[in-house]
Amino acid sequence: MSDSITPLMTAIEPAGLYFWMTEVIRQCDQVRHDFAPSPVHDLRVALRRCRSLADGFMAFDPHPAWKLMKTESRKLFQQLGALRDTHVMMEWVQRLAPYTDEPSFLLRSHLERQESKDKENAASAVLEFNHKKWASWTRLLAGRVRQIPLESPAFQHLALERWSEAHRLHVQAVRNRSHVSYHRLRIALKKFRYTVENFLPSRHERWGPQLRELQDLLGEMHDLYVLWRTALAIKAIRTEKSHLEWRQRISVESSLRLERYREKVLGKTSLLLLWRAELPNSGEMENAALARLRVWASFRDPDISHSEHVAKLALQIYDGLNSLDLIPAGELPEARRILESAALAHAVGYVKAQKKHEVASYRLIRKLAPPLGLNAAMLQQIGLVVRFHRGALPRSAHKAFAGVAEERRKLLVLLSGILRLADAFDKLRGRRIYRLQLRRNGDVLCITAPGYSETGPSAVKLAAARHLLEVACRVPILIVSLNADQST
Repeated sequence: MSDSITPLMTAIEPAGLYFWMTEVIRQCDQVRHDFAPSPVHDLRVALRRCRSLADGFMAFDPHPAWKLMKTESRKLFQQLGALRDTHVMMEWVQRLAPYTDEPSFLLRSHLERQESKDKENAASAVLEFNHKKWASWTRLLAGRVRQIPLESPAFQHLALERWSEAHRLHVQAVRNRSHVSYHRLRIALKKFRYTVENFLPSRHERWGPQLRELQDLLGEMHDLYVLWRTALAIKAIRTEKSHLEWRQRISVESSLRLERYREKVLGKTSLLLLWRAELPNSGEMENAALARLRVWASFRDPDISHSEHVAKLALQIYDGLNSLDLIPAGELPEARRILESAALAHAVGYVKAQKKHEVASYRLIRKLAPPLGLNAAMLQQIGLVVRFHRGALPRSAHKAFAGVAEERRKLLVLLSGILRLADAFDKLRGRRIYRLQLRRNGDVLCITAPGYSETGPSAVKLAAARHLLEVACRVPILIVSLNADQST
């Protein structure tokens, strides 16, 4: 059944979380009167919108209020779900057996008793629901939502991940046709739908009705299965004739919906393929994964603008070294992307350990589930570059390098040296040095840095920071200002 609440906006906007969390409070007041099907459904819709928005943002934002909000709403959502399931089964009994036979009579009697119990449990859950805490989270989380713009590459990447999971389960379900497979597919498709609905409104405007139809088809198949299992469990079907009749009725209804689903998703005109075509393609996936990592880092890094500036400087150094043939060719094709990712994420552990935030950042990156476009090996390499961008110099015997081939280890150390130097160029957070140029002057690598001063406060930091890169490249490095470079 489609959502019956008419939102105040055509699509979820950044302030949409505030609307839906406020709607939960309003609908709690509405439902407590009689727990009729319509208000129960409306409250579940509002809760589901809040919980699905939380699921999306928890992929980026570690703030504990997201989990607390989901935990507070879980019992109420589950109890309302149980009541809603009972209401749905009552509707199906009416549709399958408008006349009264023994199974339908026994089912109705059972469901009426179950409805009374479910209403009591739902009423208790509404009373226990903490409105005061919910209101405080409403104000807090609504502000955090605005930090990621709708339709952003990070949300497109999240949608692609949800699509990939739904497509994997679709292939599995079509192959074995078990109820469990279709049930798992329904849940995955629902997560994909909510991601698109909440964060990609332009796509949802085109896909929404078809997404809802597929979800409804699979949902009704599940409802029919639950009804059949309930009828058997309470022994409502007592004769072989009734067993055959009811099984046939349910089978026919379920088969119609399965066939309709297959018409929509199989073949060259598959809706799944149509939706995939409008999400990041293989060539765009790397950029989308990097955008997602950047957003993930922005919620943990106290100064993400510094990290973004460091990433720009690091890439300038890398490109300069590469043009001078100081980057080993072919050893690590993704080296430039690894460096950029490491620069963006190098300070994510700062709030956990300021003095050794490189270690905390390394551990956070290693725990991160690899997003599409970044596999576990790449995350390990990004983490290693971050681990040694400051602090003690890397040693080949360090346990973090266990299992890393020697030539690859040397390149990762070189990338750490680049990041260490790039970070030192913006150590004072002034963004005064914004462009670096590299050239060879005999056996010396000269880095021209407009805005650099040999007697300035960052000179000592830079003198120490360049050492690792000097060792990795096996050339001495001279940092000069623009004027000094021109005078030579």
